[in-house]
Order: sequence, then C-alpha cells, then structure tokens
Amino acid sequence: MSTLHTSKRRATDQLYQLIANEEDARACADISAEACRQVPDNFIRILGSLVLTKLGDLLISPKTVLAWLLGAVGAPALVAWLVPIRESGSLIPQMVIGAWVRQKPVRKGFWVLGSVGQALSVVVMAASIWFLDGYAAGSGLILGLVLFSLARGFCSVAMKDVQGKCIPKTRRGRLSGLATTVGGSATVILTLLLFWGQDQPAIGFYVALLLLASLLWLGAALVFSSVDEEAGETSGGADALRHALRNLSLLRTDRHFRQFVITRALLLCSALAAPYFVLLAQQQGQSGWLLGAFLLASSLASSVSASIWGWMADRSSRQVMILGASIASGVCLLVGGINLVRTDGVPAAWFYPLAFFVLSIAHAGVRLGRKTYLVDMASGNQRTDYTAVSNTVIGLLLLVTGGLSALASLISAEVVIVMLGLLGAAGAVSAVRLAEVE
Repeated sequence: MSTLHTSKRRATDQLYQLIANEEDARACADISAEACRQVPDNFIRILGSLVLTKLGDLLISPKTVLAWLLGAVGAPALVAWLVPIRESGSLIPQMVIGAWVRQKPVRKGFWVLGSVGQALSVVVMAASIWFLDGYAAGSGLILGLVLFSLARGFCSVAMKDVQGKCIPKTRRGRLSGLATTVGGSATVILTLLLFWGQDQPAIGFYVALLLLASLLWLGAALVFSSVDEEAGETSGGADALRHALRNLSLLRTDRHFRQFVITRALLLCSALAAPYFVLLAQQQGQSGWLLGAFLLASSLASSVSASIWGWMADRSSRQVMILGASIASGVCLLVGGINLVRTDGVPAAWFYPLAFFVLSIAHAGVRLGRKTYLVDMASGNQRTDYTAVSNTVIGLLLLVTGGLSALASLISAEVVIVMLGLLGAAGAVSAVRLAEVE
C-alpha cells in the first residue's frame, strides 16, 4: 500500500513539474512550508475539479445553450435576463457569504456545497423543460438559473481563498488557464459528436445535455473534497452581515481596490455582448447546426486561448485585462457597426459564430486576468473581503446594465453591441491605470 502511494505521489510530482515547467516543483512564493509540500497533489485535484465544472459551464452556457432553449420552449422574451441573472445571482450575496466563509478555518467545504447545489439546480432546469411548456417552462428554467447562481457564489468566494492558500502565486494563472483549455477541448469533441448533422434537436436532447452537466458538478465536488487545505485565519467573522456592510468602506479607503472595481465594471462588455451576437444570428436562421457552431466557437476559444492567457497572467494580469478588453471592444464595434451601416444584414451565417469566437477569446482573457489580479493583489482574509465586495458591487451593476441593455435591445440589438464596445474601450483605458501586482 505504501509502495502504491509512493508511486502515485511520484507520478503527481512529475505531472506537476511538467505543467509548472520548473526544476523544483516545490518552489513557492507566498504559502506556508507545509502547504508547499502539498502543492503538486492540490494542483492536480483543483485542476480536475475546475475541468469538470468548466465542461459543465459550456454545456449549459446562458450565452448559447440556455438562450436557444428558451426559444425552443417558446419563451424568447426571457433571453435578455439570462446573463444578468447568471452573473448577478452569484455575485450580489457574496459580501455576506464572504463574511460567513471567513469564520471557518478550512473553507473547501463551501466549494463542495456550492458544486452540489449547482448540480441540483441544473436538474430543476431539466425537469422544467421536460414537464412544462411555453413561459411556464421558461420560468422554471430561470428559477433553476437563480438557484444555480446562488450556489455559484459559495464556489467563487471559497475557490479564491483555497487557491490562495494551496497554490503559489506564480502558478495560479496557469492553473485556471489549463482548466479552461482542457475543459474547452473536451467540449469541442462533445459538440462535434452531438451536433454533427443536427437540424433541430428535440427537447429530450437538451434534457440529456443538462443531466450530463449535473453529473459533472457532482464529480467536481467529489474531487475537490480531497484537497488538502490548511486551516486559515478566522478573525473578524463574528457578525457576518455587519462585517460585510463594513467592508463596503474599502471602496472609499482603498484607492487601488477602488480602481480595480471600476475597471472590472467597465469590462462587463465581454459578458453582456455575447447573447446579442446569438440574437442577430437567429434572425438569419434557426437551424440546430448554427447553435452547434456557437457552442463550438466558445469551446475552441477556451481551448486555444486559456493556457496562453494563464501564462501571460502569471507575468502580468494587468496586461491581460488590457489586451482582452481591447479585443472585446474591437469585435463589438465591428459587428455592431457593420449591422448599423448595412441595411440588408450580413450575408454569411458563419460571420456571427466567427465573431463570437473572437469575443470568447477576449472574454477568457478578461475573466482570467481580473481573477488572477484580485488573488495576487491581496492576502489572507483581505483576499476574501476584496472578492466579496467587488463581486457584490459588480452583481448590482450587472442587473442595472442588463436591464438597460434589455430595454435598448427592443429598439436595436446593434446599438447595444456598439454601446458595449465603447464600454470595453473605456475598460482598457482604466486597466492601464492599475498598478502591477505580480
């Protein structure tokens, strides 16, 4: 038994050395000596958990699959709320969640709880579209998405804290990048197998897709529960709500953090613009292969860019945000501008999945860059506080921006895309003003 354990440990160390690309796999920057010894095992376990969840995310993406599903069940008017609910539902409660999490010295259990909650929420979505029709089915799907987002909040707060205690500073970006690349590659294969030759998939197909995603989150919870996490600080957690509200003062007293939150708010363009690309494409055709093309574009974007973004983020997460925002802004202005100038629309159906592909690459950079930046700019309980406050503020702004975008889209989706492109350009300028943290 001891020999088997030693062999597994040696294999894990070798795999980590290959990924980390360094002679000493124990080289650590800002974690304890005991945590440093567990880095290879924890790196692989967290990587496995993230791969499973990222694969699940792509299978039920609000930007593609869920948006298409609402149209399939006869509730297209609800599409505008998918991204705001998906994002804000997990972000708004995080000040309270963060203050609660900090009361516990070991916090991986919150991530496991959140992953199980997401699995059950996806089952609610599957049951809604199977047993209900029209806006009843759409409302059930939205309810499942609300529950999904709330469970996601636990994972978001806990992951940054666990990762900060278990993974060295210069290896966190490539951890996230590798997870996205592997998950995206797996989704590319699955998309080709599922959508090849499809005209218009039946509801049963989508139910199976959702149930598969649910199993992925359950598997992720099981893998993450094996992470070896050291006990951390628990100071200041006596009154979660009072502490959470007090943390809002960070926006006033911490100039560096305030600039980061402003930048992150401006970078919402990459998340909010994507469904409108799908909306414009649906005006030209409703075939199943077009949905498959969008899902394939999203998967390929994750596969080809995430690891590159991750390595770049370990050098400068600030530069990653600047570059990602610039690309997102450029593609939004291009797509929106073309549709505003042309009265006959874009003739080729492949134009929108291609533009969506570029936007997805940019969004992967923006997302990974700002996550790595936040983890590296703070330490200990400050990291949890920063995460909770910034996520709550961004969640509220998402609801407001999403609502305004939904109203504006009733007039013109093209105008919304151009507005979001300008927002992204402002975000790139704001990121230039941030300090380097690596």
